[in-house]
Amino acid sequence: MVTEGSVAEFNRNGRVVVVGASLAGLRAAEALRDEGFAGTLIMIGDERLQPYDRPPLSKQVLLGRTSADRTLLPRRRAINAEWRLGVPAAGLDLSRHRVRLADGREVGFDRLLIATGARARPWPREAEAELDGVFVLRSVGDAAKLERRLAAKPHRVLVVGAGFTGCEVASACRARGIEVTVAERGPAPLVGALGGVVGAVAAELQRKNGVDLRCNITVTELEGDLGGRLKRAHLSDGTVLDVDVAVIALGALRNTEWLTGSGLAAGPRGIACDAGCRAFDVHGIVTDDVFVAGDVARAPHPLFGYQFLSLEHWGNAVSQAETAAHNMVRSGLDRRPHLWVPAFWSAQFGVNIKSVGVPPMGEELLVTQGALAEHRFAAVYGYQGRVIAAVTFDHGRWIDFYSRQIESAAPFPPEFVGVDRRADGMRPVPADFPDPALPTHGPTVTVSGYAPNERRLTFTPART
Repeated sequence: MVTEGSVAEFNRNGRVVVVGASLAGLRAAEALRDEGFAGTLIMIGDERLQPYDRPPLSKQVLLGRTSADRTLLPRRRAINAEWRLGVPAAGLDLSRHRVRLADGREVGFDRLLIATGARARPWPREAEAELDGVFVLRSVGDAAKLERRLAAKPHRVLVVGAGFTGCEVASACRARGIEVTVAERGPAPLVGALGGVVGAVAAELQRKNGVDLRCNITVTELEGDLGGRLKRAHLSDGTVLDVDVAVIALGALRNTEWLTGSGLAAGPRGIACDAGCRAFDVHGIVTDDVFVAGDVARAPHPLFGYQFLSLEHWGNAVSQAETAAHNMVRSGLDRRPHLWVPAFWSAQFGVNIKSVGVPPMGEELLVTQGALAEHRFAAVYGYQGRVIAAVTFDHGRWIDFYSRQIESAAPFPPEFVGVDRRADGMRPVPADFPDPALPTHGPTVTVSGYAPNERRLTFTPART
C-alpha cells in the first residue's frame, strides 16, 4: 500500500476506493482525475444504476414531465473507473485498509472516500409499510413506482410528514388533480427547516391550493384490506381517512450502519470529519486516509461557530466532494477547507423557495422584502446579533446578496442601502423553531453542536 508521502508517487500508483455511487461519489471521482490522480479508481454502489440526480424525482418525475430513468447525472469528464454496482459495502477494516462487500469480497485502498448518503426513513411498522399503496421517495425505483400510481388517478393520497419532500409530493398531487391530505406532527409545514413564521406561510400556500393539511397530528395506523392493499389511515385525533396511497415522508436515515465496529466516529447523524473532509475515529483523532462527502458527512463550519453540520443539499455534496478529492491527493498546507455556504431550493405550488445559511440556528426573523401575506418575500434569520440565514419565496434574485451577508458576518437586524424597502412596521420576531429535542420531518440541516472527541458524546437512534 502507498502511505502518506510523495504526492507524485501516490498519483502514479495509488488506489482510491469510493463507496457510494452517488452525486458526491461521481463528482469526487471526476475531481480526482482533474487533480491529476492517475491510479486505480474503484466505485462501489448498492444500486445497480450509475449515479443519478435525486431532486427531479420529487419534482419533474412525479409531475409526469420526465421519466425516472432519464435522471442519470451528466458526466463532466471520463473517470476511467472500475464500477462495482449492486453490492453494498458491509464493513471497513481501518488497520488493513480494506472495505468488505456484502457478497464477502474485500477491496483494498490507499485512500477511501465514503459518500453513502442517506435513505428514506420507512414507516415504523413493517407489516403496514409493505401494504400495496404505501411508498417512500428516495430512489429512482421509488419515484417510478409512485409516478405510475399517481398516473392511475388514486381517489386520495395521504402524505405523512410536511418537510420539503412531503410538501413537494403534495404539490405534485394537486398539479395532477389528485386529492391529497398531509398529516404533520408539528404546528406547520417546513417548521423544522424554516421555523414557524415561514411555516405558517407554507400552510397558507397548501390550503390555498386545495391540500387538506392537518397539523399537530400523527398517523397511528395504516389499514389494509384482505388483499394487502392500503384502504384507510387512522389519525391520532380519532379521524379515519379512506386513502389508496400513502407517501411516507418522515425524513432520512444516514447510511452508516455498515461502519459499526469500524472505529470511525459514525452514527445516526453521519460520519464526523474535519473541515478538510478527513474522517474522525471514535477517539476524536483525525484519520489521514479516509475522507467523507455528501449527506453522510458531519463537519464543523467556521461561519457557524464551528458547530458540526449535516447537510442534505445538492450543492454541498458537489462542493464537499471536490474538496475531499483535492485533499486526498495533497498533504499539509496544500489541503484546503470546505467552506461552502449551505443553500437549498424547492418548488411547491408554483412558488420557488430558496434558502441560504442555516435557518434552524436562527433566533429571530425579519422580513426585508415583499410580504408574508403575498407569499412573495425575502426574510433574514438572526443569531447572536449577526445574519445567519435567509429564505425567499419567489424572490430568489436576492439570495446571492444574503449569502454575502452571511459570509461577512453582517449584523442583525440588517440595515441595507439600495435594497428594496422592507414592509412598513416590520420588526424582528421570534423565528419560532420547535424544540430541537423534539422530532421534526425533513430539515435540510442538522446541527449537532458538539465535536466527536467530547466524552459526553452518545449516539441514539432518531425517533419517528
